[in-house]
Amino acid sequence: MLTGKQRAALKQEAHDFKPVINIGKNSITDELIEAIDEALEARELIKIKILSNNLDDQEEIVNDVIERLDAEFISHLGSIFTIYRKNEENKYGL
Repeated sequence: MLTGKQRAALKQEAHDFKPVINIGKNSITDELIEAIDEALEARELIKIKILSNNLDDQEEIVNDVIERLDAEFISHLGSIFTIYRKNEENKYGL
């Protein structure tokens, strides 16, 4: 569990990031979860965009991704959300 200061630091770090994963009309699939898992393994901190052709509830998508990948929620602004999951390399020092 991240503290407020850690979450704020990660949010600031991710400010200039571009989304690395897009969630389209097919919503959450096993392949998408695998892709997000690989991105988290490589980067720890990523942004994900929910495309406008996705008709599912954005909050449900965010919660499902976080739960299935054991990740930490950082922020959700518009159609883009940011998540973090620590890996062994400990890139961000948390």
